[in-house]
Amino acid sequence: MSGRVFRLHSTLELPLEDVEDYFENDPELPPEIDDVDITRRNNTLIIKAVSDDESISKYTPTAQLKASVTETRVYEEEPPRAGGPQWMDDEEEEIPSELVEFACFKGDRETVLQNTALQYPMFLVLREIALQAEKGTLTAITDKDGELSATRIVEGEDRPASVEVVESPQGNGEGNGGVDWRDNEFISE
Repeated sequence: MSGRVFRLHSTLELPLEDVEDYFENDPELPPEIDDVDITRRNNTLIIKAVSDDESISKYTPTAQLKASVTETRVYEEEPPRAGGPQWMDDEEEEIPSELVEFACFKGDRETVLQNTALQYPMFLVLREIALQAEKGTLTAITDKDGELSATRIVEGEDRPASVEVVESPQGNGEGNGGVDWRDNEFISE
């Protein structure tokens, strides 16, 4: 399978535990990916593709997904807002909550999906993760076997998307907007 990722933007957030569970349950990976290595460095999660292709050198950096890890307090019910009724202060009851670590796949292509070897198969892995996420979006334009396609996943749901070619806002590509370096009076010969 050949493919490329041209544009990608992600705002996905999902519990780190869900990401780990997804990979522990042996998901069906694209055929080019034998396995994934998951490492965590401080507040960064890196999911790196391990190739099944012997022709890819062990020194070739394969595609990897990169997410920041943040802690967020999750309440079992909505916490009271400041400025609410004062009579509730008499019985200050603590709402049950817990700190949850979230993997945040946020940014454009080079921020979220890095390196070019196995980039398209690793995008397919990110797409599967996006279908698990309850928060955020994933949009992309990809090329598979010469066919452009658009991807749009919103809060874990695959949504319709299309690729549209539009005229450039800079003009018709005539090149009139640039500097003519050959006839520039400020450059001496």
